[in-house]
Amino acid sequence: MDSFAVLSCRLLHAPMSRTSVNPLSRFLRRWPLLLVATVLSAAAAPSFYGTRFEHQPDAATLTELGRVLFFDRALSASGRMACASCHDPAHAYGPPNGLSAQKGGPHLDQVGLRPPPSLMYRAATPSFSEHYQESEGDDSIDNGPTGGFTWDGRAASVHDQAALPLLAANEMANANPAEVITRLARSPSAAPFQAAFGPHVLAQPELAWKGLLLALEVFQQHPPTFSPYSSKYDAFLRGQVQLSPAEHRGFEAFNDPRRGNCASCHISAIRRGTWPRFTDDGLIALGVPRNRSLPANADPAFFDLGLCGPLRTDLKDQPQYCGLFKTPSLRNVATRQVFFHNGVYHRLDEAVRFYTLRDTQPQKLYRDAQGRPQRVPDDLPAPYRANLNQDAPFGQKPGDKPRLTEAEVQDIVAFLKTLSDGYLVPKKGAAVAAR
Repeated sequence: MDSFAVLSCRLLHAPMSRTSVNPLSRFLRRWPLLLVATVLSAAAAPSFYGTRFEHQPDAATLTELGRVLFFDRALSASGRMACASCHDPAHAYGPPNGLSAQKGGPHLDQVGLRPPPSLMYRAATPSFSEHYQESEGDDSIDNGPTGGFTWDGRAASVHDQAALPLLAANEMANANPAEVITRLARSPSAAPFQAAFGPHVLAQPELAWKGLLLALEVFQQHPPTFSPYSSKYDAFLRGQVQLSPAEHRGFEAFNDPRRGNCASCHISAIRRGTWPRFTDDGLIALGVPRNRSLPANADPAFFDLGLCGPLRTDLKDQPQYCGLFKTPSLRNVATRQVFFHNGVYHRLDEAVRFYTLRDTQPQKLYRDAQGRPQRVPDDLPAPYRANLNQDAPFGQKPGDKPRLTEAEVQDIVAFLKTLSDGYLVPKKGAAVAAR
């Protein structure tokens, strides 16, 4: 199953508004489903990026194999860490606890630099581009750095991203791909892996490595699991339910460009027939406070600068990118216990309140090394502070009235809770939302 087939699966399951028409649905109306299946099967040639397997697994087989591998702790050097250890299904495939960064390594005693992001709603993420062009009418808009996976966008695809934790010294801690395959060959996952790709696949580490990443990639793009669009907000968009007064006030403040202005980056509306993922996939400098609980930050000379390092190295000589981090989806954000790229906040209201205080009352957020209040971001060196985003609710001066009141902060939190999947639409008496 190649990239075209994966994309076709995404189109088949893409959510649509009642007024939109999915391009593939037009095709389905004109051609028998059997013909479509034949086309997709032909697209799924017996190779992957030029690699041929003994067996050519179909999408369902790859999905279930990827699920098995995702939960297999035997693939780690410790034997106690799986992908699911940091990406817990009970927490929208995000961190299972409130630790600012998870522990990994051969003895599970190495603390990471950043909290794991959620793996949900990422199938449509574009590869990283410094100048992402988007058409708006007859004009083309340069959205600047956009796309990629991880907090700094350094992985071009789900396939590439899947390799990172397997090989990271402070995560699953394998020295190289061949070591991963050695562990796989001894694990309970070996049998289903061979059944999927062929009985001799594990004797070819390079081939098996590609198969492993392929299975993880396809699993992480399984629409019912990773893009269910089953929140209360989705029911609201479908006209099945009303938002409560607090949720609706939060919705209005979230979208208001003069108040929260959250939707400028966390897109909340249906666009071109596509259900909102609550991210524009951009990279932005917010200037959140330094998290002094992270071991790396014990060194006062150390700074996590996101797009320009230290984990990403190809843009290290581009100072205009220092301090920029990926804008995550806000879907299921209320299931998280840790927020922002450095895990500095552990409550959702704290994360929202940061936006009201950064410019108006910075002394409430920032401290110097001795713990004294200061008025400039304490986790972004002075040469890079010009990179800070100044769009509302930012762009004010110390002492100015915040754009959001405390009541509005709480209303936005109430709205964000409507983005959690698994909402059950009332069977009877559900009022239709005003549209």
